[in-house]
Amino acid sequence: MADIFELFKKIEQRDNGGKNAPISWVVAGLGNFGKEYDGTRHNVGFDVLDEFAKEKGFKINRIKFKSYCGECNINGEGVLFLKPATFMNLSGEAVAEAMSFYKLMPERLIVVVDDVNLAPGKVRIRQKGSAGGHNGLKNIIMHLKTEEFLRVRVGVGEKPHPDYDMAKWVLSRPCEEDAMAIKEGRQKAIRAIPLLIEGNTAKAMNSLQ
Repeated sequence: MADIFELFKKIEQRDNGGKNAPISWVVAGLGNFGKEYDGTRHNVGFDVLDEFAKEKGFKINRIKFKSYCGECNINGEGVLFLKPATFMNLSGEAVAEAMSFYKLMPERLIVVVDDVNLAPGKVRIRQKGSAGGHNGLKNIIMHLKTEEFLRVRVGVGEKPHPDYDMAKWVLSRPCEEDAMAIKEGRQKAIRAIPLLIEGNTAKAMNSLQ
């Protein structure tokens, strides 16, 4: 009888896209909730996850870990997609809670963020490193007590002149030309995420060219 139950379980996992696969990765997209933040440079992480979920046919709408969450199977790996609802500067609270719950090492975390040091639409993958002035990353590093996690940085362009207020810049909406470039950057990030989960970082980096 136990064998029959195991068979049913395997069929169920196959038929629902493997959503019951144990969570072995967390992909966190950073941003701020609220209509006033929709479409801003700082919400690129949210936008990447939303577009990824739409393409793969799952929803990020379950509330857990101070976040909106969704699950997807990627090449046999159970992946939790996480949009922290803590506001950007406290993103680490949500990410650390999820990582602790699933007992995952930092190497199993991918963080998708905006980067003002990159031209609009340019994407870079980093396997570790400092926050680079990004408050969301800074908070994650503080809570995880390590810089050893993957990050996918999507360029949103630098502020127009050195004296321009950084908060005002990242919370603004890009012009049409920059918005189109950033949209292409989001698609690059979406293509890279499954490759990173496969462990093929070099191929993921090459896909950004």
